Amino acid sequence: MKYQETKPCNPLKDHIHSFWELKGEENDGGWERIFPDGCPGLVVNLGDSCITDNGAIAMEYGKTYAVGAMTTFKESFVDENTHLVGVCFKPSAFSSFYIYASLNDLKDQTVLFDQNLSFDKDKLYDENHDAYLNRFLVERMNRKYNRIVSLLQDIHDSKGCLSIDELSKENHISKRQVERIFKDSVGLTPKEYSKIIRFQSALSLIQSSAKRRSLLDIAFECGYYDHSHLNREIKRITGLLPSRL
Repeated sequence: MKYQETKPCNPLKDHIHSFWELKGEENDGGWERIFPDGCPGLVVNLGDSCITDNGAIAMEYGKTYAVGAMTTFKESFVDENTHLVGVCFKPSAFSSFYIYASLNDLKDQTVLFDQNLSFDKDKLYDENHDAYLNRFLVERMNRKYNRIVSLLQDIHDSKGCLSIDELSKENHISKRQVERIFKDSVGLTPKEYSKIIRFQSALSLIQSSAKRRSLLDIAFECGYYDHSHLNREIKRITGLLPSRL
């Protein structure tokens, strides 16, 4: 499997994490697992029908799909005829380009996108992918201020350890407003999103620790009650034990 990511142009860098392309290779033929990161996306299928969402969805050739923020792992079947191109939006940034249903309706789902809003597969073939995606999304971008930016920043700064009460007080809005803004703009509740950010923080420590720190130390640093709590969250989100990450 060949997978590569590229960064968007400067006007899009505050809204989009990356563009990506996945192409199957000759000996491919198995399930690939991805973990949640709190981000929605769009993906267009340029290859044969691709099975995703743990076997529940078949993405058809030439069509664009919206992928909601995930709360647990997702698997897609990749073989030599798989060819996908996608956009990974930053949390809440989807609404900067599309007026769509509440992203909470897309949570943990992959759904066929409106054809009138979709990418043009022929232009993706005829042009450089990045050039086409940059131009397409710059033309669609809505530059209105997004109220959720400060909420997201507070969660990231705390590595997912702020409560909803603390978030609402820090930003001088009610807990109900916090919940509504997250469901509409991110597609997750603030609690669900915080759990993902806390998991990503723990995952980074587990994978990069030079001297193999204990799970108990990592659990306490990342705001879990103990190593059992961390173990359960990792298994729930990834389907794997910490030792297999």
